Parts: sequence; structure tokens; C-alpha cells
Amino acid sequence: MTLADLRERIRRREALLGVVGLGYVGLPVAVVFAEAGFDVLGMDIDADRVAKINAGVSPIEGQEPGLAEILAQVVRTGRLRATTEYDALRDRDVVIVAVHTPVDEEKVPRYDALKTALIHLGPVLKNGTLVIVESTIAPRTTEELIRPLLEQSSGKRANEGFHLGHCPERVTPGRLLHNLRAMSRVVGGLTPETTETMADLYRHVVQVDLDLTDCLTAELVKTVENAYRDVQIAFANEVSLICEAVGGDVWRVRELVNKVPARNMHLPGAGVGGHCIPKDPWLLAYSVRDKEVPLRLIPAARAVNDSMPLHVADITVGALREAGVGIAGANVAVLGYAYLENSDDTRNSPSEALVARLQELGACIRVHDTYVPEYRGDLWQIVEGCDALVVMVAHDAYRTLDLRMLRARVARPILIDGRHVFSAEQARAAGWIYRGIGQG
Repeated sequence: MTLADLRERIRRREALLGVVGLGYVGLPVAVVFAEAGFDVLGMDIDADRVAKINAGVSPIEGQEPGLAEILAQVVRTGRLRATTEYDALRDRDVVIVAVHTPVDEEKVPRYDALKTALIHLGPVLKNGTLVIVESTIAPRTTEELIRPLLEQSSGKRANEGFHLGHCPERVTPGRLLHNLRAMSRVVGGLTPETTETMADLYRHVVQVDLDLTDCLTAELVKTVENAYRDVQIAFANEVSLICEAVGGDVWRVRELVNKVPARNMHLPGAGVGGHCIPKDPWLLAYSVRDKEVPLRLIPAARAVNDSMPLHVADITVGALREAGVGIAGANVAVLGYAYLENSDDTRNSPSEALVARLQELGACIRVHDTYVPEYRGDLWQIVEGCDALVVMVAHDAYRTLDLRMLRARVARPILIDGRHVFSAEQARAAGWIYRGIGQG
């Protein structure tokens, strides 16, 4: 099959699509293409996840507008199916790879899942298949890792036996389908013809700009955009530390700073989590590991943001000390374990770092989260008799809490707010000793 043949099949929505990895990226991708009229086969090694999808049930919880409903619809109509077998992908014209690409403790990419996918995918690629990697990868990974591994595993040559490109995802939990449709995408192929073919495919689901480029540029854009956000958040967090030290209010400062044209101070908070921002700056940095490029800003930003959960622990210890309570043996309730409000995604959760630090200091920790299954206990029972309450995630359910009722349940009215869910005035009016990020 030539690229011209494939483009015609895509135009007619006759191309058979495969999606490897059915997590926060792959599942919504499979759903939107199935909704657009394509035959989509999803592949994942998690048998329970596959069974749920085939039953028309979304394995992703939290507030995800439209996902559960459209998933049920496309499964019911037969346009989306899921499997645990790579062999089932033999008839696919296009295969999208969306597996996780973390970094290890040494800040080196761990491409285990990506390599495994490519090794198993290669032998089942039919001639002329287009492989698109949506996973975020370090610059030059397509040429230095993905292309040679696919050539080796398939026995085919790139641009002849198969075609290859990179279209990095731009989704966020809570806005998965919205971002797929309403955010521009960078489309990069090994050849201009491959890029055009990829664009033909994504035009069926993306309602805004598609920016056509090469693989390297696509890799750079994705890692740079998340490194940029990380640096901006680190600046806001450092300003919040200054405000605490001098007795200011970072929230008022931010409001007034952002009245100046071309200023966009980001939100400070209790830490940066998720699969992207904590690791994508390291992917960008990794691309120049063997070159004489002195990196200062990106590592510094990562250090600032990684320190914020530990700073919340320090605030908690200090507030308890002022109330005459030692941290050892203190009962501390942590509200929120996901990394993002109204989501069940716990990857790189700042709450995990906070809980580990407080437990290290001897505190007795109770955790509640509206969306994370293992922490969905009764909130009122969890906070009963606590010495301090720490809000780490701005779930809607926490924003609407009655602080006076909550005050009546705890042993000591110490409230640490890591996400500015409550105002100091609101909390103090309800009888709480309030400590918040960026407030002196």
C-alpha cells in the first residue's frame, strides 16, 4: 500500500486504525477516531482495562465530559474494540502508539514500554502501515531509537515498508476530549509525504490548526512547551516563598502583576504532578546530554517545584508547633491524592511526597480523595479528631465544604491550604488557624 492509497482510505474513513496503550492518551484518541467513523482496535496489556472497554465502561474516572458516553456508544456500534494481543493489529493501516515514557531517578528516559511496544508491533506491521508515536519523547528519539528498532523488529525499511511520524499529545485529565478536538497539534513525519498523510488523518478529529513539520521539531515543541510551563510555575512558587517570608499575599500580588500587559504569572501551589511536566523538562535536557550545553534554568525550576510538597510539610510542622503539638504522633488528614483537581490521576502526585515526609517525621496520616478509589472513604470520619488538615487538591467537593461543620469534627482547627481552595478570611471566620501557600 502506497501513501497515496492510504491517504485515499483515510479520506473515505476506510483506513483501519490501531491504538497501542489505552490510558489517559490512547483511550480518548481511540474514542474520538471511532466517533469520527473509523474502525479502531485498541491494544493494551492490562486485561482488566481491556475488558472494561469492551463492556463499554470507561476505566478513567474523575470528571471527563463526554468520554464515558461516547465510549459506550462507539463500542455498542462496533467501531471500537480492545484486545491484549499485538497479533490482532496485523490488518491495521495506521497504528498510533501512546505508551508512558517516564524518567528514572537519574533523570534518564525509561523507554521500556515504548521499546516493548515497538518490538512486538514490528512483526505484525503489514506493508505500508503508518506508525504514529504520540508518546512524549526526547528530541532525536524518533531517528535514534524508534526508527531503527521498528526496522529491526519488522524487517522493513522506513519510508518503504512502513512510514513513521510523531504527533505529540496535548491532553489534560478533565479535558481529554476537549483538548483532542480544540487544541492545535504539531504533526511531524520522516518525510513531507508522511507528514501530509498524518495531517489528513488528524483533520478528521482536530477542529483547529495542524502545524506540519518534521519529527525533530515536533519532539522539541512538546518538550519545550512543558519545560516552559514548569519554569513559569517555579517562578510563581518562588514568589510565593518570598511573600510568605516578608508577610505578603501572593494571590493579591499575582492578581495585580497580571494586570500589566504581557504578564502572565502562573499559579503557585503545593507541587507539580502528572505524567508530563515533572519529566518532560528532563527529556528536553537529555537530548543534549553529550553536548556542551550548560543547563541551569530547567534543573533549577524542577528543584523548586519538587520542593513544594516538602514546604507544605514544613508549614504543617510549624503550625502544629505554634499550637503546642509535636509532629510525632500528630493526626494529620490530607485532602486530595490525585495530582489534578477533579481527576483520579495520581501519577507523580505531590501528595505522595507530602505523605512520605510527614510519615518520616512520625505523623499519623489519613488520606481522602473524591476520585481515587483507595481513598474514597467517608470524609467526615477521616477528619474526625485530627490535629491538622492539609488541602492538597482543589477538587470541587472540597471547595464546597462547610468549614464550620468541618471545624466541629477535628481535634484542633489547623488548616493548611496548599491550593488556595479557601481564603484566609473565610477560614478564620469559621474558627480555623489558617496557613496557606504564599501568605505570610
